[in-house]
Amino acid sequence: MPKQEAKNEESATLIEVVSVSKTYDHAGNAVTALKDIVLSIEKGDIYGIIGMSGAGKSTLIRCLARLVKPSSGKILFQGSDIAHIEGKRLRDFRKSTGMIFQHFNLLSSRTVKGNIAYPLEIAKVSTEEQNRRVDELLGLVGLSAKKEAYPSQLSGGEKQRVGIARALANRPEVLLCDEATSALDPKTTKEILDLLRDINERLGVTIVLITHDMEVIKRICNKVAVIDMGQIVEEGLVSHIFGEPQHPITKHFIQSSSHEIPPEFFKPASPNRKLLRLRFKGKAAGEPLISQIVKKFHVDANILLGWIDKLRTVVIGTLIIELTGSPEGIEGGLAYLSENGIHCEVLEKKKDLNLEAAHGG
Repeated sequence: MPKQEAKNEESATLIEVVSVSKTYDHAGNAVTALKDIVLSIEKGDIYGIIGMSGAGKSTLIRCLARLVKPSSGKILFQGSDIAHIEGKRLRDFRKSTGMIFQHFNLLSSRTVKGNIAYPLEIAKVSTEEQNRRVDELLGLVGLSAKKEAYPSQLSGGEKQRVGIARALANRPEVLLCDEATSALDPKTTKEILDLLRDINERLGVTIVLITHDMEVIKRICNKVAVIDMGQIVEEGLVSHIFGEPQHPITKHFIQSSSHEIPPEFFKPASPNRKLLRLRFKGKAAGEPLISQIVKKFHVDANILLGWIDKLRTVVIGTLIIELTGSPEGIEGGLAYLSENGIHCEVLEKKKDLNLEAAHGG
């Protein structure tokens, strides 16, 4: 089921998180891991949840998988609250979800075939059907030749392919990925992400993944939520969040995934000079807007840095420019750019360079 970065008539909410909080008791003290989380994930989404270490993203995906219970709130799966279910209802729910782990979690004493077949054995599927399903999944993840190999004989990427095949064994409606690529090298990471996108498009499986890497979000996600200190601080279409980030932590992730701005670009504040980050997409990318503001508002524009970010369904361009002139001319130029669909952000050294240290990254 190919996805578009917009709702359509066929879209339907698969998972709805309603005011979910999670508090742990640590040595007699209450520690809040999640606070009033609200999310809506539609069938067919590849939904990314990004945050720094300790932000709460792992707790959130464990709640979605019902590996832990939320302290309060609801988690609706196809309209039914699964936040506090137990017994058969919980087992039935888990058949509808597959979990992919950072460190693979394969059984070392079992072959590739045995690892993939394991959830089918638990579900009491016939041996004949197990064999058929294992062969089908091995073909899907490109490991047919490794059927009788053991985990110790596999590369990291191959182990994760086995993990993906195992997660798909019971034909789940959603795959939950817990930092599924963070233990892999960049080339293998791209291959695994492309495999997940192919599975999403060919099988229609909804994917929810957590990560601390904006490159993962850029490559395959259509929607993203940014989590910080246990709260969702920004959420929406990847193209919108990437093109017009609002929260400082979102801006940090986007900056770190593109290009660091050299400190020497920053100079003492002046009303006659602005250092700007401009983001553009769509029609605006083909218009000579920089030259137009130079002529219209009698300002000088010095282009310092530029790059292109290719998201899943859209390309976003970024320019770092130095705009000099009268305060009125600069403000007029900024207003003109905004009116023509350019997201304009004034860069300040303290705010834009020291965010990671401030958040303990």
